[in-house]
Amino acid sequence: MSKYSFEFKKKVVKAYLNEEGGYVYLSKTYGVTAQRNIEEWVHNYQKFGDEGLIRSRKNQTYSFEKKLSVVELYLQVKSHIRI
Repeated sequence: MSKYSFEFKKKVVKAYLNEEGGYVYLSKTYGVTAQRNIEEWVHNYQKFGDEGLIRSRKNQTYSFEKKLSVVELYLQVKSHIRI
């Protein structure tokens, strides 16, 4: 789960865009631990809109066959490299 919700991020970004304060002021006002987070949110919002504030990480699941093929490929490549 993301530390900050979409709604919270949008509220902070809107405050910045409405010139209610800079990154340092807003990080203190809203309790954001790192001002860099706000900088990234603003950048992502300006570039992608609301989609830029939504966390997009998804846990990938891989079949046994896929995992096995990756390990076999690794071992094959490793056997051809001299250390």
